[in-house]
Amino acid sequence: MPERVKIAVRSEVPSGTGRVVVALGRVLALFNLEGSFYAVDNSCPHRGGPLGEGFLNGCVVTCPWHGWQFDVRTGVGPLNPRHSVRSVRVETDGEDLFACLD
Repeated sequence: MPERVKIAVRSEVPSGTGRVVVALGRVLALFNLEGSFYAVDNSCPHRGGPLGEGFLNGCVVTCPWHGWQFDVRTGVGPLNPRHSVRSVRVETDGEDLFACLD
C-alpha cells in the first residue's frame, strides 16, 4: 500500500511553476498545471539535472542542463518515449499536497 507523505501546500507552487520537494528522502519535482498537481523524480536520466528547476511549457518540463523534455503528468519524454522519469501520484486534501509513494 502506498505511503502518503505531505510535500507542500498549494500556495507554495503557483500555477505554471515547479519546485523541488523531498518525501521520505526521495527528491521529487512538483508541478502545478492550472490547479492540478503532478510529481516526477527530480533527476533527469541524462546527467541528473534538476527537473524541478526546469522550464515548464504546458505539461512539458525541459531540463535546465541539457534540454531533455518530459511530460510532468506521466514522466514520459514526448520526443523519445524511451526516455522517461518515474511519476508519483499527488493527492490534495484542502490546501495540503501529498505524494503517494510505493
